Amino acid sequence: MFELDLSYSILLILCLIAAFGFEFVNGFHDTANAVATVIYTNSLKPWTAVVYSGICNFTGVLIGGVGVAVGIVNLLPVESLVDQNIAHSLSMVMALLLSAIFWNLLTWYFGIPCSSSHTLIGSILGVGIAYSLLPDSREAAVNWGKAQEIGLSLMVSPIVGFSLTIILMFIIRNLTKKTQYGDSLFKEPKKNAPPPLVIRILLILTCGSVSLSHGSNDGQKGVGLVMLILIGIVPSYFALNSRIVPSTLTPHLQRIETVVNSMDPSPLSAPDQKKFTETKDLTHALVGQLNGMQSVEAIRKEQRFMVRKDILLIDRHLKSLVEKTELRISEADKSTLKDELKAVKSITDYSPRWVIVMIALSLGMGTMIGWKRIVKTIGEKIGKEHLNYAQGASAEIVAASTITISTYLSLPVSTTHVLSSGIAGSMVASKGVKNLQADTVRNILMAWLLTLPVVIVLSGTLFLLFRSIF
Repeated sequence: MFELDLSYSILLILCLIAAFGFEFVNGFHDTANAVATVIYTNSLKPWTAVVYSGICNFTGVLIGGVGVAVGIVNLLPVESLVDQNIAHSLSMVMALLLSAIFWNLLTWYFGIPCSSSHTLIGSILGVGIAYSLLPDSREAAVNWGKAQEIGLSLMVSPIVGFSLTIILMFIIRNLTKKTQYGDSLFKEPKKNAPPPLVIRILLILTCGSVSLSHGSNDGQKGVGLVMLILIGIVPSYFALNSRIVPSTLTPHLQRIETVVNSMDPSPLSAPDQKKFTETKDLTHALVGQLNGMQSVEAIRKEQRFMVRKDILLIDRHLKSLVEKTELRISEADKSTLKDELKAVKSITDYSPRWVIVMIALSLGMGTMIGWKRIVKTIGEKIGKEHLNYAQGASAEIVAASTITISTYLSLPVSTTHVLSSGIAGSMVASKGVKNLQADTVRNILMAWLLTLPVVIVLSGTLFLLFRSIF
């Protein structure tokens, strides 16, 4: 859509460095969630634990896919991503980067387990809301459907972590009380003495599982952040997946067109009929535009972002329309639309391999630095007793399972909140609510409640400030 001059190229590079810096901070902010249990149960030496966790985080990013990343990108509808004025896109990018990194560093400094997921999503929402306040804004600047989906995931996951850990502790206690490990599992670890071999292996495996799942979920948030930057600043190069041959999408678009043409839009409301007509026209136009195109490079630079925009609008409109009870559509046609849309979106829902590798390196390296502050909070300050083997294993098994399922469903969750709530649940399972340290729990809850509003206001304010300057 446009070429970058030297000054904007330098700013783009700085923004990418800042994005990788955010993921680096995410690494040393969140690594404590995985390594606290193996360190406080003497299962691994601290440096062995963080290196092991770093390798697992690196691997998790590589195998995690891009479903969560796409959800992050789609929080801001495509209409608000790109402006002919590059400075406006840079305003968006710098506002969300600075606010996200600032809040992560601030909470890390005070040793408060805070969610990098909340921070990043709050920053994106702040920019979107601020954009909608601009006098020349004519489009919805936040995908509120996706925001509600992500918000529900972030709110429910800590409750799941707390509740399931209590249940798992109960199960472990009853299954092991007549075995040789029944007593040792629930005893405070001896100073500088490793646990029995079987328990030690279990704790090391659960640590690796949390790190791997953390990489697969949180790493994708960094990938999504980088894609926001690339699509926002250089859309002609990153709006579409260059590994996809555009002409291969034509049969899928034709099948979508066939289903759409079979629908009767007359029972729909006037706004929905407008959506229907726009969807029909866009689909027909894309069939003609992409037919015979053998590479993304064959599409004119100024048209590539428009192709992306049209595909995502078709997807959004059809998902909205098929939910309307007035529109008669068979389950078979709904399934066809879902499958064909997924195939068509392979050209928009992607990330270059180099982005994934760089995020994996940033997260993995960050994991090995700055872990002590929050490890101490997780290991010593949530409960009134020293973390025992059963508590550590239960919290990590629940955390790893919850995060893995969320990644499969392409939903971002907070590793910090899932695991810290799991640790709290394990303390309650041992000796009741009185076993929690009220001050620490209050600080964690305050960070959980304040993160979104503070970061939304901060990023929105910075965005409007930068827009006025640029």
